[in-house]
This record gives sequence, structure tokens and C-alpha cells, in this order.
Amino acid sequence: MRPTAPLLVATALLAAGTLTACGGDSGSDSNTIKVSFKQSTDNQIKVMDTYLAAMKKQFEKANPGKKVELVPIKAPDSEYYTKLQQMLRSPKTAPDLVYEDTFLINSDITSGYLRPLDTYLDKWSDWDQFIDTAKTAAKAQDGKTYGVPDGTDTRGLWYDKAILATAGIATPWQPKTWDEVLDAARAIKKKVPGVTPLNVYSGKPNGEAATMQGFEMLLYGTEGADSADPLYDKSSNKWIAGSKAFKDSLEFVETVFKEKLGPDVSDALDPNLATSVRGELLPEGKLGINLDGSWLPQDWLKGSGHEWPEWSDKLGLAHMPTQHGQAPGKVSMSGGWTWAIPAKSANPDLAFDFVKTMQTKANAQRWYIANSGIAVRKDVAADPAYVKAQPGIKFFTDLVASTHYRPAYPAYPKVSTAIQEAMESVTTGDASVDEAASTYDEQLKTAADGKVVSKP
Repeated sequence: MRPTAPLLVATALLAAGTLTACGGDSGSDSNTIKVSFKQSTDNQIKVMDTYLAAMKKQFEKANPGKKVELVPIKAPDSEYYTKLQQMLRSPKTAPDLVYEDTFLINSDITSGYLRPLDTYLDKWSDWDQFIDTAKTAAKAQDGKTYGVPDGTDTRGLWYDKAILATAGIATPWQPKTWDEVLDAARAIKKKVPGVTPLNVYSGKPNGEAATMQGFEMLLYGTEGADSADPLYDKSSNKWIAGSKAFKDSLEFVETVFKEKLGPDVSDALDPNLATSVRGELLPEGKLGINLDGSWLPQDWLKGSGHEWPEWSDKLGLAHMPTQHGQAPGKVSMSGGWTWAIPAKSANPDLAFDFVKTMQTKANAQRWYIANSGIAVRKDVAADPAYVKAQPGIKFFTDLVASTHYRPAYPAYPKVSTAIQEAMESVTTGDASVDEAASTYDEQLKTAADGKVVSKP
């Protein structure tokens, strides 16, 4: 990638400051806040660390006598969630500000771990700049808002132009159906030995990446999914079991691994697969097609440790098609992360002041660009400097019009785990599609406390 002037400015800002990390008792120092966040398990990727170090420096300069202590949690997603929840349970360990995935936030709200932010948001003029869908992602069933989103994301197909060309597939490539995606993978397998034709994340070790980048990108592209949620029936407020759409999505996953179109099963079930995809397989030309998120270029920026300025020349982008090409013809899933204040925070007012520092237009824009994120502030989204900052930003921003959001209700994390287990069982061949779907239905009843409805 060739950084544009705005990106170079952002990179310069992010290079400022140094990371201060600590842990332990939150203490009672009213002049200090502790900020916990997910640190990359790849030692070379320091996007969040660098950004927060710059924000810490800016905040402390503007607020003499106030201190920010950064408390990184270095762990894969699933372990991060577990460690964070353990910290939130006690005032001795609870930070003052935490980085919350939107898929988990309602579970933590229900558990009483987070503080509603409405009294702060009502007095913050910048809140009007946030798009409604982003606001909704951090809103609980009680109608209160518990987090400030720092961006969103979309998902699509990344493909290696040279590999497709060798396989006889014309580029730019845009499949219209699932079958066309599989046919392209089959062509790669036949004509380009030594590469992985198609990556679809699967199984428990890949956590929410398997559920969202993998399964839901299929499920939400099945027949009828554009007008109704195929996971959760809002008319009855129940989770959906027994659907053909669920089985069709599992069948796609099964086909990928039964025909050896994906990674070897041992690699597919490696929790570090996503790191390998971004850091090795794609840059080294060893992966043909990758179903993945908009954020990948953050690993390839200057200073990331995996610099790959040629990525926009080497890789192409295609939207994930719907199952049979039915309207709207494309599908994406969106999520994102939020900054939330724990219920047991010792300094909530100061913590929200730090949020406001991070979420000025200028600082938010720097983060979106550095993180390869999709803007949730309307003023940033309209800024030409943002749109032109990186190749691919416009492609992924345009997908917001046809994106879907997970039913982020309290039961969702358990539902997600059940999906991962169903995927894993067909990935390994330990269960047929029908057997895996039946097991999922039983687990769903438990996860949803019996609030399940069967649909064909």
C-alpha cells in the first residue's frame, strides 16, 4: 500500500508516546484512570498500543495532574473476554475504562458489569455525529447506552490476483453465487498446487471469527435473510432452530473441508490462523481467496512489522454473494468495538473525559485510518481525506448499505459458541450436517433458556 498524506500524518501521530502498562488493584487515586484493552498476540502489531500511547500523552498534556495507566490484556479474543469479565467483577481489579466487543456488551450489561453512559452522552455534543446503527450496537434492552463505538467493520472476499489468473479466472472477479465461490476454489486447487484455495474461519479455536467471518456471512446470505434475521425471530423474541438456512450454511463449510479447498484441518483449528493469514499466507502468495474483514490492511501499514505496501496491487476485493444470487446480491456482517465504563470504576467521570479525547473528529479519524476501520462519525465519513486515506476504504464503507448486525442479546455469546461447535464438527468430519444441526438445536435450547422457535 502506498500511504497518502493523511495516512502519513496519522502514522506520525501514532508514533508519538510510549506505552505504560500495569495491572492490579485499581486503587483510589482520583487523578488516575486505568484503561484496559485487547493487545494483539502478534508482537509486531502495535496499532492499538501506539494509538493509546498518543492519546495518553495528549490527555495528560491537556489535563495537568491527571494520569492514564494503560493495562493491556494480551490474548486471543475468547481469552480476552474471559479475562476482562474476571477483572470487572471486583472493585480491586476493575479498570476505569474497558474495550468491549459489541457482541459481548449486552452479556456484560446483564451481568451488571457496566455503567450506563446516558448522563454523559446527553451533555456531549459530539454524540450527535455518531450514526444511529453504531449507537444501537451499544444500547441494552433497558434502553440505556453502555458504550461509545470507535468504529465499525464490514466483510468480504479478498483474493490474490495472480493466483486467480493462474487458475484461469478473470479479474476483477465478482462471484454471483456460493457455487461460483466454490468453483473458483476448485479451479485453484486443480491448477495452482501448493496454495490454499479458500479460507473460511471455522471452529471453537477461532472464536467469533468463525461465527461472524465464517458462518454468519453464509447464513445471512441465504434465502429470505435480507428481510428477516435467520438467527433470531423478533416477532416472537425467540432464537431460531431447525432451519434449512442453517443446514445450507453448514453444508458450505463441510464442502470446503471435505473437498480440501480450505486449510488443513489442523491449521484451520489453530487459534493463530488469523495472524498467519494476515502475516504470512496472503503476503507470501499462499492463499487464493479469503473470507475476512475490512481491517486487514492495519497489519500491512508502515511500522506494523508486516509492512506490505504492494497489497493493493496484489489483492482484489469482491463482495460475498448471496446463496443463489438473490437480491440484494451481496452480504456483509458488521460489528465493532466500544469504550465502556465498568460499574466498579473508581473514576468514571475522568474515564469519560478520556473517551471524549479519543473521540474528537481528528482523533477518531486517525484511529479509523490506522485501524483500517469504517467510520461511525458522520463528519469523518464525509471527509475526503478519510475516503482517500487507504485503498479499499470506499469498497468496505459501501458495504454498510447491505450489511447485517448480530442479534447481540445476552444469550448471543453462548449461541455463538454452539455455532462454532457445529462448524467444527463438520470441519473435522466428526458429524454430518444433519447431526451437527441437531446438536446445535439442543445446545440452543439451553443457551436461550428454552426461548426457541422452529422454522423451516
